[in-house]
Amino acid sequence: QVPLVESGGGLVQSGGSLRLSCAASGRTFRTYHMGWFRQAPGKEREFVAAVSWIGGSTSYADSVKGRFTISRDNAKNTLYLQMNSLKPEDTAVYFCAARKVNVAPWDYWGQGTQVTVSS
Repeated sequence: QVPLVESGGGLVQSGGSLRLSCAASGRTFRTYHMGWFRQAPGKEREFVAAVSWIGGSTSYADSVKGRFTISRDNAKNTLYLQMNSLKPEDTAVYFCAARKVNVAPWDYWGQGTQVTVSS
């Protein structure tokens, strides 16, 4: 089990920035690949970004490339998502997720944090 708790969401104006955090419990965080997803009202959950267990490999959805940065601090058991140049279409509930094996289904999910970008 890898309990995940997101924080850092809120209301921000278009063009602004937010940093999301995902705190994990337990000693095994560093062995998990981590990712961020989001779900806007009336839409399916979509992939945002992912980082490998050691942090050396990252991937992003085309819609956030160049604006969002995923990172992790294994010493603090924490995953981050730095979001810059936010747009109204970034408004969604953001979830972090963990999986033991890359390219496998995600094993654990957080409860989500709301991000609202006003125009």
